[in-house]
Amino acid sequence: MQDMEQPDTKRPVDQLLAEYGESHQDETNKAIHWVCVPLIVWTIIALLWSIPSPFGVPLINWATLTLAASLGYYMWLSPPLAVGFAVFAAACVGVILAYTAITSVPLWQTALIVFVIAWIGQFWGHKVEGKKPSFFKDIQFLMIGPAWLMSFLYRKLGIRY
Repeated sequence: MQDMEQPDTKRPVDQLLAEYGESHQDETNKAIHWVCVPLIVWTIIALLWSIPSPFGVPLINWATLTLAASLGYYMWLSPPLAVGFAVFAAACVGVILAYTAITSVPLWQTALIVFVIAWIGQFWGHKVEGKKPSFFKDIQFLMIGPAWLMSFLYRKLGIRY
């Protein structure tokens, strides 16, 4: 049985999470990531949602197609983390649907503003940390950030991933 505190570093998910964690040791940078990573994920979904859909089917758009592909990647990494990401993605879609129902401000405008602010936060956190963001080394680390946060929640809850 795998020890919850000592992940099996032979699995790709554990290797990626460990490598991502190397540039996320500073407590300030970690705290910034807890706020900014979810915001960035939401903004990307919102920006993709804002692109006109050629599919003509409600809820089938560039955002949901990208989320489906992302879930495939997370399933490859870790099915339990994929479930967590699916729940978070559904919450993001819920926020988008609520936002579009209650305001006439275009979704893309709000998402773009939040996106820029969140990335400023991310880069400031890495300046405090003194290390470059992981995605400068490998673009797939843009997908690992949410999994890295989810892995902390899973460990705290005693859920194996």
